[in-house]
Amino acid sequence: MNGRRVLAWFCLGALILVLPTGWISAWSWEWDVRWIYVLLVAFFVSSLLTPLSIRLAPRLGAMDVPNARKVHKTAVPRLGGLAVYGGTILALARNYMWSTQLSGLLAGGTLIYLMGVVEDSRGLSASTRMLGQLIASALVIASGLHVTFVHGLPGGRVLAYLITAVWLVGLTNAVNFMDGIDGLAAGMGTVCSLLYVSIGWPSRQEHLVYASAALSGACLGFIPYNWNPASTFLGDAGSTFIGFTLAGLALMGSWTPQHPVLGLISPILILAIPIFDMIYTTVSRIKNGSVRTLRQWIEYTGKDHFHHRLMRLGMTVPEAVGFILMVNLALGLGALVIYFSGNALVPFLLLVQTSIVFTIIVVLMLLGRQFSRR
Repeated sequence: MNGRRVLAWFCLGALILVLPTGWISAWSWEWDVRWIYVLLVAFFVSSLLTPLSIRLAPRLGAMDVPNARKVHKTAVPRLGGLAVYGGTILALARNYMWSTQLSGLLAGGTLIYLMGVVEDSRGLSASTRMLGQLIASALVIASGLHVTFVHGLPGGRVLAYLITAVWLVGLTNAVNFMDGIDGLAAGMGTVCSLLYVSIGWPSRQEHLVYASAALSGACLGFIPYNWNPASTFLGDAGSTFIGFTLAGLALMGSWTPQHPVLGLISPILILAIPIFDMIYTTVSRIKNGSVRTLRQWIEYTGKDHFHHRLMRLGMTVPEAVGFILMVNLALGLGALVIYFSGNALVPFLLLVQTSIVFTIIVVLMLLGRQFSRR
């Protein structure tokens, strides 16, 4: 804890230096590295809010009590989403750069976060959570942020809204499902948002870049407290906020100016891990008869996610997190290849490559399960 106290005091001092309008803020504009400034503000704020969230969690009843499906052995505060949400919002507020779409995304993200706080402290029904996620998606769509590749089809606008809602709700829950071991969801939030920055900054997509930098900084500030053995968890509030924001930023970005439709593959590559995990566990649960309705799909909990399967192969928690984040980065770099290549064939080849990678992973996991039974 002493090291973390030193980190907190350092972040407080750094925040006092960087927040005022002046030399550090002005320098970031002058040297065209404003996204680094936004990332640092989010990091410092998140690092300061995390200890506060740890103290508040018992008072709000936001404690994660271990059970048969949990990896941890003692009750852990699960109000860490306060740090990620607060760091993201305050860094963007300090930056004074807003758009209608970004405002809509943050409005939806705020609803997702608040709903998660209630879930973490008191509990919510599956139908209430789904309704709230659909309302949050509607706020994003109302701001003008939605897919456009189907607009030329009959009923294209309605279809676009439907696909957007499915994308937002699906990724929100997919990242939440991945938040099963220390450091994983926050680590993925960091990697994915920095990949967004790496494409958005060269293409001058400022709102995408600043929002992504804020999210990555907030996740980075939280990770030291969430790394194994974690002293706090994100909770549903934090993991769903990260998932919803990543999904919305994917809609905001322009990934391949030369081939807009093919650009859809870029965010799929960046978010391939939670997409894979959601599809694989859903198919497995339906096949095993564990899930038969949408409500059961939302409420079902078990140790059958990607990270759980890696741990059954003998990996420790840090090893499983490191493995997943390396795969995340390796596949996400394909989005940069798509952007800088300008070749229409490249996205398809990378999508095939990604499919092969996950096929190999599935085969290894199935083999590992067979050996573990012997």
